Amino acid sequence: MQTLQSYVLGRWHTGTSTPTPLHDAHTEEAIAEVRSGGIDFAAVVRHARELGVPALQKRSFAERGALLKALSGVIHEKREELISVSVSNGGTTRGDAKFDIDGATGTLMAYAELAAKLPQKPYLVDGEGLQLGRTARFWGQHVWTSRPGVAVHVNAFNFPAWGMLEKMACSFVAGVPVIEKPGTPTALLAWKIAQLVVEKEVLPAGTYQFVAGSTGDLLEHLGPMDCLAFTGSSGTGAKLKATPNLVKHNVRVNIEADSLNAAVLAPDVEAGGPTYNAFLANVVLDMTQKTGQKCTAVRRILVPKERVAEVVADLKAELARITVGNPAESTTRMGPVASRAQFDDVRKGIERLQTVAETATGGPKPLHPKGFYVAPTLLVAKDAGASVVHQDEVFGPCSTIVPYSGDAVEAARIVALGAGGLVSSCYSNDDAWVEAYVLQAAAWTGRIWIGNDKSVEQALAPGMALPWMLHGGPGRAGGGEELGGLRGVQFYLQRTALQGFKGLLESRFGAPQATPAS
Repeated sequence: MQTLQSYVLGRWHTGTSTPTPLHDAHTEEAIAEVRSGGIDFAAVVRHARELGVPALQKRSFAERGALLKALSGVIHEKREELISVSVSNGGTTRGDAKFDIDGATGTLMAYAELAAKLPQKPYLVDGEGLQLGRTARFWGQHVWTSRPGVAVHVNAFNFPAWGMLEKMACSFVAGVPVIEKPGTPTALLAWKIAQLVVEKEVLPAGTYQFVAGSTGDLLEHLGPMDCLAFTGSSGTGAKLKATPNLVKHNVRVNIEADSLNAAVLAPDVEAGGPTYNAFLANVVLDMTQKTGQKCTAVRRILVPKERVAEVVADLKAELARITVGNPAESTTRMGPVASRAQFDDVRKGIERLQTVAETATGGPKPLHPKGFYVAPTLLVAKDAGASVVHQDEVFGPCSTIVPYSGDAVEAARIVALGAGGLVSSCYSNDDAWVEAYVLQAAAWTGRIWIGNDKSVEQALAPGMALPWMLHGGPGRAGGGEELGGLRGVQFYLQRTALQGFKGLLESRFGAPQATPAS
């Protein structure tokens, strides 16, 4: 039995509380344990500020990027070992484990490349300068500079590698040290990565700390230059954001929360065509990849009323091809959900949806006598406006078809019932329909993926977050922007307006070289 330790204050620490077991999601066997307690979090924060901040901020953007590149290489070297850990503790198939681990190393490399293109000076210029006075002598210029604080990252259980390292990549480019707290049910993979960070000594002292288990009173020690980035449920995110100490000091908080993402089929899409086939493939992928445990997974499928029977039949046929079973076997396409708590939560969620929707396939009944297995479940809403469909996310292999008239504005209105999402996808070859949908849905969605016959064969799936594009969304989705090239970095920087003599500002704080747009 492995006991996960925290890495704080430059050393490994074993917690003092009653252990929390971690399980093999296939066998339900306890394979590790987490112990919280016994950590002086005030000292942990000081350690990051006193050692980590100067260690990063004395380096240029490019040098910080080089640290990320080195870390990416260290993790990639142990890729096979980490895949095995993910399969065991997370219940992921090998393909899903690769998706998480390769997504992590790829994001580190993407931000290393971004950092290499940034200016050599320790600031970024924000836009062009402008004349403020009667003449150009009195000038204004906005700049971004590093904040002398620490970033606390509270990560979700579903992507223990990618989730931790994408936040870390943005923070490191900005010159801000991190304290990482993984989601406990799948923390074994994050802990293995933490061990690599420490063993290989790829990062300067104080820049990386790792907390296994509870964060205790950590948030009570954050101040105005610190920040918190959280990924998880919207309810937990709201509670963290309301922490009195965070409110008192106006600590920056970035939340990437759950959302009821939507896929919208337009009435013009012909059955059997490239766009329709992509629609089916992407919906099935989102329902079954990571066993539906993705913040970007589609939960609502909007289909023109007259085509519901056709789409149900086609999706059922595609889902029937998904082999559900032992994630370690090469033929398995979908494994169990990650934990007993997830297993119970998903099954209860399906039962709630069944009160307002017909079950087309699947359901809450366990698939196997042992293991946290749930069938891919497709439902059809009886009422397009049923609140359960739009407010109750089932974080597993479950999605609900919502019939609609085919009108783009109506589709956007139904999508908005989810109160804010990370991504919606729409499938149409009618440019006017797409424009009408986008203009109405954009305010409620962080990212809109548009599929048509000209793009779908080369497009990445809508459920995939990319380092260069915004990852976040309004309302229920948290209101944050976790990725997006420089947009992800800017959360950790301070934007300041400089006003003064144009010659001074241009010579000392003007753009030393072109800054990448993203």
